[in-house]
Amino acid sequence: MSDHHHHKETFVTKYIFSQDHKMIAKQYLITGMFMGVIGVFMSMLFRLQLAYPDQSFSIIEAFLGKWGEGGQMTPDMYMGLVTIHGTIMVFFVLTAGLSGTFSNLLIPLQIGARDMASGFLNMISYWLFFLSSLIMFLSIFVHTGMASAGWTIYPPLSALPQAMSGSGLGMTLWLVSMAIFIASSLMGSLNYIVTVLNLRTKGMKMTRLPLTIWAFFITAIIGVISFPVLLSAALLLIFDRSFGTSFFLSDIFIQGEVLHYKGGSPILFEHLFWFLGHPEVYIILLPALGITSEVISTNARKPIFGYRAMIGSIMAIAFLSTIVWGHHMFVTGMNPFLGSVFTFTTLLIAIPSAVKAFNYITTLWRGNLQLNPAMLFSIGMVSTFITGGLTGLILGDSALDINVHDTMFVVAHFHLVMGISALFGMFAGVYHWFPKMYGKMMNKDMGYLHFWLTAISAYGVFFPMHFIGLAGLPRRYYSNSAFPMFDDLLHINKVITVFAIIGGVSQIIFLANFFFSISKGKKASQNPWKGNTLEWTAPVEHMHGNWPGEIPEVHRWAYDYSKTDENGDLWGGQDFTPQSVPIRDGEEEF
Repeated sequence: MSDHHHHKETFVTKYIFSQDHKMIAKQYLITGMFMGVIGVFMSMLFRLQLAYPDQSFSIIEAFLGKWGEGGQMTPDMYMGLVTIHGTIMVFFVLTAGLSGTFSNLLIPLQIGARDMASGFLNMISYWLFFLSSLIMFLSIFVHTGMASAGWTIYPPLSALPQAMSGSGLGMTLWLVSMAIFIASSLMGSLNYIVTVLNLRTKGMKMTRLPLTIWAFFITAIIGVISFPVLLSAALLLIFDRSFGTSFFLSDIFIQGEVLHYKGGSPILFEHLFWFLGHPEVYIILLPALGITSEVISTNARKPIFGYRAMIGSIMAIAFLSTIVWGHHMFVTGMNPFLGSVFTFTTLLIAIPSAVKAFNYITTLWRGNLQLNPAMLFSIGMVSTFITGGLTGLILGDSALDINVHDTMFVVAHFHLVMGISALFGMFAGVYHWFPKMYGKMMNKDMGYLHFWLTAISAYGVFFPMHFIGLAGLPRRYYSNSAFPMFDDLLHINKVITVFAIIGGVSQIIFLANFFFSISKGKKASQNPWKGNTLEWTAPVEHMHGNWPGEIPEVHRWAYDYSKTDENGDLWGGQDFTPQSVPIRDGEEEF
């Protein structure tokens, strides 16, 4: 692999079918951003319906055609928008867009490797992701409507093509797209694991890895464990839909017709789905937490507090997340004793999560804070992680969860702790590593404006949503105007919608800044943030192979910021010491 930089690349091999991990990272990011625009736009459309259920909007008819005649969307279209919004944001933006981008960009650069263990497999992984994105995107335009069973695709809506319009071809395309997506994800995860284990440079012990790499590494492991279970569920669902089997369908009537299905159980599907579904929360969150660790330590100019405790908490979260899926199913008739077991294991996650939050705060404490956009988004991430995590205590307790199950409280909780937190982590990563990706700096002022509008909008949307959930307002209802007891909540829904539109529109600032900076941004220096990790020792100019000569050797951990000698003076007269600098005489490793 050492002769990568000698390969002559054509336009096609450099920009399209590239095997360079940095180019593949960009491809993941751009594809994820495109899907994100679609997902956010969908949410703005169905928020209009929720806030103004009886009013007409020309924009709805303009975009939805026959599904929005007269400026009002149909119930089937509403369900379709909710379904595809959730699917796109969870899998295509926050899983592939976040983890795919930064795992690809940072794993080889931060461990001191010239590329992934298999550049070819990496390329195939991206193109499978692109294919699955394309199929999901095209499914929006199917004449019978997009998939409409919710992003959890519970049977029977997902298993019976005749159940509703969105259960037909749109659902089939959803399943095909997700099967390809999972294949892509597994290839990528296996590549990340092998690369971290085998291609670390000399001196890069596991205990010297940056926390970003620990987060990507553990994320890849839980992905390999849990994604195949969802794939098996999807395949069994295809059998039920197309070949007359009854894995997930018991006796069922539809429009007066008695169907032949016997013996199956939709609860079985829920078990299989949530065995992936709950670890998926942390497949999304852990990379964002890793990025936050890196950005906070760098911009606080302090060593990360409790490095080993942070690694332990990542492992504990990963382990516990794979054994608590049942807390999503407290209302399925689960045995109360089993419910208490899932309650106990779920609430245990609060301990490693609290360790992480505590360590972020203590790292910030008395730091020399550099409040650039990446740092603001990282602090915002810690804020939403704590806020959303606290409401998780209610949903993790079977006795409390039953009262708010399937209400807007659940929507508020998971959007704040998983959606917004991960999104903030992703933005922090883009602002921080943009110079490494494109050799340019993003505009700071636009970054500040983007952060404040996004942060205020996020809390404006999801904070009041908790209260309408506590008041009993159900999720996924096309209209609540048929229920007089919810009339008083309509004005809160309007406020939420206004903030949702402001938040959605403000992302244009980010997109403008991103694409403008690629061509017109100020040229970046090799190490603009004065960071310690190995990627900042690579030249600004991109080359396949990362370093022109020998790969740098590692002599210390990644967080030697503001380190002083016995006289209290900064080592070397500067507040950072790159990992490639040998330990000096009299200096102790952390």
